[in-house]
Amino acid sequence: MVNSRSQQLDETFFALSDPTRRAIIAHLADGDSTVAELSEPFSVSAPAISKHLRVLERAGLLTQERDGRARRCHLMPEPLKEAAEWVEKYQRFWEGKLDQLVKYLEQNQQEKQT
Repeated sequence: MVNSRSQQLDETFFALSDPTRRAIIAHLADGDSTVAELSEPFSVSAPAISKHLRVLERAGLLTQERDGRARRCHLMPEPLKEAAEWVEKYQRFWEGKLDQLVKYLEQNQQEKQT
């Protein structure tokens, strides 16, 4: 059974899997922007940008609100923090395993030389 935290991580990593969505997040890291401002650097249609924004919103990575005729987007960093913590946990695990492998290989190499 998949818990809600796992589902949230799945949504976050899925949202981060696309370079256009990562670029949108990078742009929003500098401050809020309208949908039109976010669309400018990309050579994709407005509906495609809207789809990317919905994926990011579903993952909890951004919020949108009306600002007159425009929609303003705001980055929500909490899911990024949770994803970074998850990666860090496994990074420590694998670094420890790789350190053990290096020691084993060095010891094995020394034994072969004697």
